[in-house]
Amino acid sequence: MYSYTEFDDKFLAERNAQFRAQVERRIDGSLTEDEFKPLRLMNGLYLQLHAYMLRVAIPYGTLNSAQMDKLAFIAEKWDKGYGHFTTRQNIQYNWPELRDVPDMLDALAEVNLHAIQTSGNTIRNVTADHFAGAAADEVADPRPVAELIRQWSTDHPEFQFLPRKFKVAVTGAAADRAVIKAHDIGLRIVERDGEQGFEVIVGGGLGRTPMIGKVLYDFVSADDLLPTLEAIVSVYNVLGRRDNKYKARIKITVHENGIDDIRARVDAQYALIRSQFTGVDQQALSRIESDFAAPEFKTASLAAYESAYTNDPVFRAWADTNLAEHRAPGYAIVSISLKAHGATPGDATADQMRVMADLARRFGHDELRISHEQNVILPHVHRSDLPELHAALKEAKLATANIGLISDIIACPGMDYCALATARSIPIAQEIATRFDELKLEHDVGPLKIKISGCINACGHHHVGHIGILGLDRAGVENYQITLGGDGTEDASLGTRTGPGFSAEEIIPAIERLVLGYLDLRNDPGETFLQAYRRLGLAPFKSALYPETASKDQANAA
Repeated sequence: MYSYTEFDDKFLAERNAQFRAQVERRIDGSLTEDEFKPLRLMNGLYLQLHAYMLRVAIPYGTLNSAQMDKLAFIAEKWDKGYGHFTTRQNIQYNWPELRDVPDMLDALAEVNLHAIQTSGNTIRNVTADHFAGAAADEVADPRPVAELIRQWSTDHPEFQFLPRKFKVAVTGAAADRAVIKAHDIGLRIVERDGEQGFEVIVGGGLGRTPMIGKVLYDFVSADDLLPTLEAIVSVYNVLGRRDNKYKARIKITVHENGIDDIRARVDAQYALIRSQFTGVDQQALSRIESDFAAPEFKTASLAAYESAYTNDPVFRAWADTNLAEHRAPGYAIVSISLKAHGATPGDATADQMRVMADLARRFGHDELRISHEQNVILPHVHRSDLPELHAALKEAKLATANIGLISDIIACPGMDYCALATARSIPIAQEIATRFDELKLEHDVGPLKIKISGCINACGHHHVGHIGILGLDRAGVENYQITLGGDGTEDASLGTRTGPGFSAEEIIPAIERLVLGYLDLRNDPGETFLQAYRRLGLAPFKSALYPETASKDQANAA
């Protein structure tokens, strides 16, 4: 992973010292909250319902054990003993005292972490496939390019006050595990005639006006990537709307002007600026790539793994759901679920963070990843070590065998923390997971992605959930709308709203009816929820969800 240079260390130290002085001025009253707000947002500090919240960037979701240990230390010393991993591969601390934040930032800097550009109308944390560098289906590791983009975008003088926040995601595989089509810019590494380049997608995004991104260029060479990105963001910076923040994202700019018009403008801007890129970016990329060399993979007997898989049904269930194919023989990618039934999705205690850091040191070549699905990944584990690793995860209550299943729910913090939320999302996620654990159905149901947002901003990605749940306020009462058929993969699609919403008391039974209806509708156990929905359409699922309406319609038809 990337190693900070002397320049990086100095930049962080100066930035943290600057913010420490600003915090002191806020505490002594020299700055009002209105004056302090833009300064704190530039450093990832939000004011939530009950306290400040510090959002820490985990660039492209990659950590080492020392960094995870430091996150645990911060959670214990300055928060309430836990952190919350987010859908942008960040971690949030929900209870810091303002006076402690500068010390938290200095502690982060000790392990090359920060909170810069995790808020504000700027280019946010660059995200990537959480299996990067390990996936068997990968064309190339996207993290070096993600790091180059991070360096280019950090404190970029032209892009600190964009019309709205701007999000970039990168993947190196045909299978999209980074939701690139729901980003302002999505990049996919592709090959053409033996040359690696990038498919460039623009104008994706969720929120109150969800849109799937459009292909701006099907192939951009590596040499041309950074000037192309510069041209895109420059065009958006000029053309993007500043009169209405709800229409300020690039998805609206693309929609209002058309992809062909945007392409022509980007082409013109690219022609103007291309000569400014003299190859320094490619020299930097070469240095960065050396930091992402693959670890020295080992060879060992698989007898212990095969014995555990054959003889231990608990281990076998975990292996079947939580392991993915690795590009190196004998290795597996391990997903550690932060979705124990009834737990808060994405939360990890300081003790659990330390366990995961220790397992990365012992078994995982000192690497961890944070997924946008709010789980933790050990990307390089030899299968001979899996029985011992699984035993350690069980002891730490981190061995839930549910990756990709109905209880592996994405959920935003909702009204328990967020000042923007209109409904709770965490309790709904907890109740769904608990209910289907009671029914002992989730392994029979199979792959099913539920995503829950507590407001229309869609931080829980509900639009691209197979089942999406959006919590709204209806005359002071929480009301939950359901969408079906969303998908955040390479076949990205937005969910369709089913009909009237449900109260907090009604939503769990409604989801149960829906899933039981799917079990009756599917062709065979191998047909997933999404496949069945795409085959049959909305109508039979809507009938399962609203049985009284279906009965009335049948009676009227008779």
